[in-house]
Amino acid sequence: MLLTTCIGAYPKPSYLTLPDWFNLPDGPDSADPTKSWEAALNAMGDSADEIIARASRQVMDDQAEAGIDIPTDGEVKRENYIHYHCRHLSGIDFARLSVRELRGGTYSAELPTITKRIRARDVGFLVSDWQLAQSHAQRPVKITMPGPMTVADTNANEFYGAEKDLGADVADALNQEVHALAEAGCVHIQVDEPVFARKPDVALQYGVENLERVFHGVPDHIVKTMHMCCGYPDRLDRLDYPKADRSAYFQIIDAIDESCIDAVSIEDAHQHNDLTLLDRVQNTKVIFGVVAIAMSRVETVDEIRSRLNQALEHIDRDRLLAAPDCGLGLLGRRLSRAKLHNMCQAAKNL
Repeated sequence: MLLTTCIGAYPKPSYLTLPDWFNLPDGPDSADPTKSWEAALNAMGDSADEIIARASRQVMDDQAEAGIDIPTDGEVKRENYIHYHCRHLSGIDFARLSVRELRGGTYSAELPTITKRIRARDVGFLVSDWQLAQSHAQRPVKITMPGPMTVADTNANEFYGAEKDLGADVADALNQEVHALAEAGCVHIQVDEPVFARKPDVALQYGVENLERVFHGVPDHIVKTMHMCCGYPDRLDRLDYPKADRSAYFQIIDAIDESCIDAVSIEDAHQHNDLTLLDRVQNTKVIFGVVAIAMSRVETVDEIRSRLNQALEHIDRDRLLAAPDCGLGLLGRRLSRAKLHNMCQAAKNL
């Protein structure tokens, strides 16, 4: 059997009225960073903590029932995984927006503006998110956060002269949160860097260096994971969405394998990789995407099992984990549960 995990986001229950970029009419790319998370939380009144706890329990129960070995907190409290974290950093002005192109020019958006040096402000805010999820789980829960390159790419920089320096300061701020999580008892910590696949040259110039900076000084028992996805579409079943070029994985994988990263997550379900990619990974575990997160069709157990067996021709069994390609927010609860169930059945019955 292979271990299974999720990547990050899980569909929010309908009774949880916090903002969610997956539920926007025009898709995740139309997220408005000025929309107040705090206002939505306040509108829930005195019952906010109870509602969030109920939603967290549902998300954790769904993953447990499917058979997930390493669940995530589902990002239940986040409007999106990037700006939720940025709201807890100093130096980013959410009231001052600047228009920028994102993800290789696939769309433009009004973004918060970096006006001062980035610093950690509310260190430990993810600890409470993790503790809530862990209180509803029987297995160690993984927590996620955006990486330095992704934070830099999703905010408008009007302060730093060099993005490497911006990334280094973001990495130092993230490092404080990582240490707080490790001290609290969180073992699985994942940094999401979808921009690596969009900008592989930049990832090699300084992205991997700043990624390692995020985990600097972390105890050896912490599982240091990074997720390298190729991008979300704006809706389910859109086949022509301009995702990042899969060849980027080949450009970056050697540097990741030589870094401090213990496990790297890659997409394979939306579009299959050339599996000789896995031959290049000699030290790092691979979290292998085997169910698509933007297709309503549910992959069968036999299909998933077949692809996992093909992957095992290129990598040792103890270094392969099964997962969805990315977060499950677009799928809704019914499809998410069906896909996770089949994935776990396939991984445990090879």
